[in-house]
Amino acid sequence: MEPHPAAVDRRTFIKRTSAAGAGLWVTGPFAGVRGYRGSPNEKVVVAAMGVNSRGDAVARIFAAAANAEVGHVCDVDARATAKTSAGVAAVQGRPPKTATDIRRVLDDPAVDAVYIAAPDHWHAPAAILSLAAGKHVYVEKPCGHNAREGELLVAAQQKHRRVVQVGTQQRSARESIEVVRAIRGGLIGRPYYAHAWYANARASIGRGKAAPVPAWLDYDLWQGPAPRTPFKDNVVHYNWHWFHHWGTGEICNNGTHELDFARWALGVDYPTQVTSTGGRYHFKDDWEFPDTQEANFTFPGDRSIVWQGRSCNGFPVEGRGRGVTVHGTEGTVLVDRDGYTLYDLQGRKVRASLRGGAENPLDTVGSDKLTEYHVANFVDAVRTGAPPAAPAVEGHKSTLLGHLGNIAQRVGRTLRTDPATGRIQGDEQAAGHWGREYARGWEPKA
Repeated sequence: MEPHPAAVDRRTFIKRTSAAGAGLWVTGPFAGVRGYRGSPNEKVVVAAMGVNSRGDAVARIFAAAANAEVGHVCDVDARATAKTSAGVAAVQGRPPKTATDIRRVLDDPAVDAVYIAAPDHWHAPAAILSLAAGKHVYVEKPCGHNAREGELLVAAQQKHRRVVQVGTQQRSARESIEVVRAIRGGLIGRPYYAHAWYANARASIGRGKAAPVPAWLDYDLWQGPAPRTPFKDNVVHYNWHWFHHWGTGEICNNGTHELDFARWALGVDYPTQVTSTGGRYHFKDDWEFPDTQEANFTFPGDRSIVWQGRSCNGFPVEGRGRGVTVHGTEGTVLVDRDGYTLYDLQGRKVRASLRGGAENPLDTVGSDKLTEYHVANFVDAVRTGAPPAAPAVEGHKSTLLGHLGNIAQRVGRTLRTDPATGRIQGDEQAAGHWGREYARGWEPKA
């Protein structure tokens, strides 16, 4: 068995897996991408935006990565900025500059790339602003707050010809690349069905009350592209995920990872039909998305994906809080962030390829080896022009599944979608959820 990507030259690993697994990484959109502007021996200077939790962990990973350094730390929370700045300085031996407004950071010609881990409503607008400023982008999933933003991000990447990496880090895992290549080669016969799931035991967010904006928070800038609303005490920092105004629900928050792998493994792009059932069952509070959801996606070629989410009851599936099973005419593979296990049609284990890591797959921060590989892949793509593991076009397709699941849930009926674009057909009400309203002057434009 070949050594793990961490133990081999990054460029060699990319060439080897790209050649051996044609179609695993999409290269078409990257013809003519302008890579790093300086010498390949120079470091990629990264600005980290949104560093309260996940962003703090990944900023430190960038600081430790070969051929990269964190030049700026940007956040609307002064406490987070100070913490991450100190943490990055301890890793790379020099402090980054600090800022509150990402737009000011984009004016710095020394910045080569922007890492975005702000709330979901910031992802695509910040990424598009960064691309227009000539920066490369690593944006956490979901790559847009709504379906239209994903389309705009893809268009902006193609217009400005910069690298965009979406934070679906399982695409950089050797075991994932290996099993998708094997599925392409007939490992389980003809693959036709994938079951993806996520189960956690989240607490209630209660009923929020109007409250003064904390002194450490620039709330106006935190809202950014979103229309203005009064500050409430149960939104900032994490609970914004569960409000339509800023978040995208569990199916986009965590489901994007498993939906991305399921779609990748089956070799499908856009669905023809989407249904969703569920609701906010566990608690009665301000949470606006389902905490219990089953979304079904039908694709051309007799293939389908089912995603099951349980946000407030962590009973595992197949002994795991999250994962994917991919079923074919000759067997099944069970895949999670530790690797994969192959079963025959009788359910007998045939073989396994597992990392045996100690990371908690339900950790909301997610400082793990897969992220280290994904960051290294992004840095290499910026420096050399090699294709990123999770380009914008693929990130949009996977994120769109979550958005379509949410729309089907909101309107309470099956969606018919165009298999060439994923756009909703023949349902004006449902299609009305494709985009959103923005604060004046904040509308993203590719």
